[in-house]
Amino acid sequence: MKWHGKTSWPRWRTLVAVLALRYLCHALALLLILPHEMQPGSALPDLLLRHVPYVDWLARWNYLFWVLCYIPPALWIAWKDPQLFIRLVLTDGALALVRGLMIPLTGIGPVMGADVNVLHPFAVGPALLAILDPFTAIGRNSAGIYLTKDLFFSGHIATTFLLYLFARRFGKAGRVFLALNLATLGVVLLAHLHYTIDIIAAYAITYGIYRVSERCGRSCRDRLPSRP
Repeated sequence: MKWHGKTSWPRWRTLVAVLALRYLCHALALLLILPHEMQPGSALPDLLLRHVPYVDWLARWNYLFWVLCYIPPALWIAWKDPQLFIRLVLTDGALALVRGLMIPLTGIGPVMGADVNVLHPFAVGPALLAILDPFTAIGRNSAGIYLTKDLFFSGHIATTFLLYLFARRFGKAGRVFLALNLATLGVVLLAHLHYTIDIIAAYAITYGIYRVSERCGRSCRDRLPSRP
């Protein structure tokens, strides 16, 4: 990684700060989403999902599948290009905040089953801590227990598509990232995690945020002092 100027932080401190900021964005988004879970929502008709079979085991393990499609590829980008990884993490944080703002604006109910979080309200604090803890989120599927209306737009699709957009500069390796996104799309559909409109919106919004991050990145590079 190339740093400009004598006041730049050491690499590890910058990475820690950026990752901490990303997790803060995740927490802030959840603070907006969790109270919305206890508001009544309306199920929507979906012309596509009615023809897609439901696979129960994919629904139960969808979070773990997403982790495998997201964390290792993101770390690979960090290994190949640390500066690009930092921009990826910051863009992902912005994406999380936008999603946290948009979900409460909708009154969309669960794709399948009863609106359980309206029938059985929960304490926001313990739910927030359970979801923020990656070990309980995976081992106990806390994300699946507490979140039933985090729908518009799909986080599974948005994050894996964002990885692909950043990985395209690596040539043929970008095809692997595209395949992971398409595999995630298959899981989202077969597990009936989202309505079709949530998926379409995820692609459109993610691409828009990615383009903004590209412009911001170019602007920051242009303002950096040139090295002698």
